[in-house]
Amino acid sequence: MATSGTDNSANLEKLNANLARIETLTQRLVAAFANKQPERADLQAPDPSIYLKAATAYWTEMVNNPSKILEHQVGYWGKTLKHFVEAQEALRDGPLAAPDDNTPHDRRFSNPLWKTHPYFNYVKQQYMLSAQAIEKAIASLDTMDPREKRRLEYFGKQIIDMMAPTNFLGTNPDALMKAVETEGESLVRGLENLVRDIEANDGELLVTLADRDAFKVGGNIATTPGAVVFRNRMFELIQYAPTTEKVHTTPIVIFPPWINKFYILDLKPENSLIKWIVDQGYTLFVVSWVNPDASYADVGMDDYVSEGYLEAIAKVKEICGVKTVNAVGYCIAGTTLALTLALLNKRKDRSIKSATFFTTLTDFSDRGEVGVFLEDDFVDGIEAEVADKGILRSYFMTKTFSYLRSNDLIYAPAIRSYMMGEAPPAFDLLYWNGDGTNLPGRMAIEYLRGLCQQDRFASDKFPICGEDVSINAVKVPLCAVACETDHIAAWKSSLRGVARMGARDKTFILSESGHIAGIVNPPAKRKYGHYTSEGPLADPDAWKAAAEHHDGSWWPRWESWLRRRSGKKIAARSLPDSPLAPAPGTYVVAKPDV
Repeated sequence: MATSGTDNSANLEKLNANLARIETLTQRLVAAFANKQPERADLQAPDPSIYLKAATAYWTEMVNNPSKILEHQVGYWGKTLKHFVEAQEALRDGPLAAPDDNTPHDRRFSNPLWKTHPYFNYVKQQYMLSAQAIEKAIASLDTMDPREKRRLEYFGKQIIDMMAPTNFLGTNPDALMKAVETEGESLVRGLENLVRDIEANDGELLVTLADRDAFKVGGNIATTPGAVVFRNRMFELIQYAPTTEKVHTTPIVIFPPWINKFYILDLKPENSLIKWIVDQGYTLFVVSWVNPDASYADVGMDDYVSEGYLEAIAKVKEICGVKTVNAVGYCIAGTTLALTLALLNKRKDRSIKSATFFTTLTDFSDRGEVGVFLEDDFVDGIEAEVADKGILRSYFMTKTFSYLRSNDLIYAPAIRSYMMGEAPPAFDLLYWNGDGTNLPGRMAIEYLRGLCQQDRFASDKFPICGEDVSINAVKVPLCAVACETDHIAAWKSSLRGVARMGARDKTFILSESGHIAGIVNPPAKRKYGHYTSEGPLADPDAWKAAAEHHDGSWWPRWESWLRRRSGKKIAARSLPDSPLAPAPGTYVVAKPDV
């Protein structure tokens, strides 16, 4: 009895302590929410008219083809009733067990209780029946404009994913079991994590994906030796130290996207593309873009080309004493590299010997999955936001790209952090993903309106640095690498852009995996393969059907292509004696005022 009393006293003491922590955390939570600034409604969701149009299309279908709609409804009712009866029969006639479950595999429901426990199984099956009914109803809206229907499918899927039973404590067996096992401690820790995230983002809810204390840029990531050899208001130019006695004559300059930071290409030695290129015997320069504040409001695409690309190329030529460089552009930096190439062609400037494009869109006639955010309702909101703030804050970019993979980048991390009370993992890729950058206001609108929406570079002419340029003026030898499951730069759209370029010498490589993993794919891991084809680039499906699959990374294949365009070997070029800063430089770690 004494032992039991002692245990009860200890449990009561723990309970009171947790209640006190919850009270303190609740006060902090209220205070954190008080810092939240009002957000523009047009940056939070699509224009409500899309749902009105969907309702109109649905009732049009009802009037014109009532049997079709009734078949959907009766089918859904029948499946729901049948499921209820089966669950009741399983409970009445046998042990406490769920009925047969033939629902498709879904990793959100990996806990065995989703299959074996009557309550959780009933909730799961009913959710999946409802999800299928909603998707089928949207798919049946034949009178809706195809582009609007595509958006409705996407945002409908977002609502379905948001309402998954795994996202709620009362219907998540993992979270409930963890709470029981820890006597509620996991829920208190989850509340601590929630408060931390809201405080860190000034009242906004943005889930922390990785342990922010586990990594230091220049400490245990972005560690390839190098030096900042030039700096202006737009970028720092990093030259990397050679690791071979001889290097190819023609240097390489990489232009990473300024939507994110360059060190995705240099996370750690074993998966660093930067280190790998240097180890193959090349003089490598990488542009590290500034993270802009409101003072950059009037910086546009012209400035990125003139003060970014052209100045970096000129500086690399000067440092190396050469007339030409090989250039690489990743994502939006690849799009802008194409603009630069068309501009140089018009000026009869032959500074770029060859160009490589990583996951690059230049033809925006089909914008792929990300296109749901590129219609006027969102872009109008962005235009109003940058007119007010001068920049598009990284918060909006991070949130937008996260919703393209909401289960992986929003709901699953939120469940682990807020319901399970787990600390964010020490994962370098997710750390980089959360280390976003702002975009200058003028540049963001020029890109979204002129390139994404109006498709002027591919369909007409795009103005850059006082010239009107078009895609067919890209004439240097080029290699383009796209990724099979890329949700940001769809590979078929990437191929269509390459097909429209004026170069005679074109190589297209399709890597397995997505926008990041398909590019950061070191040969040693042998993780993702790639496809190549000698066939014409006119039709993506025909190209893929004729393509040959190769195991392993595309990096060696690209290096073989690059080697033939890089000149003879010369003595390795050393770094300057008095650099501006060691790599990875100062811009990559700067925190601008916003």
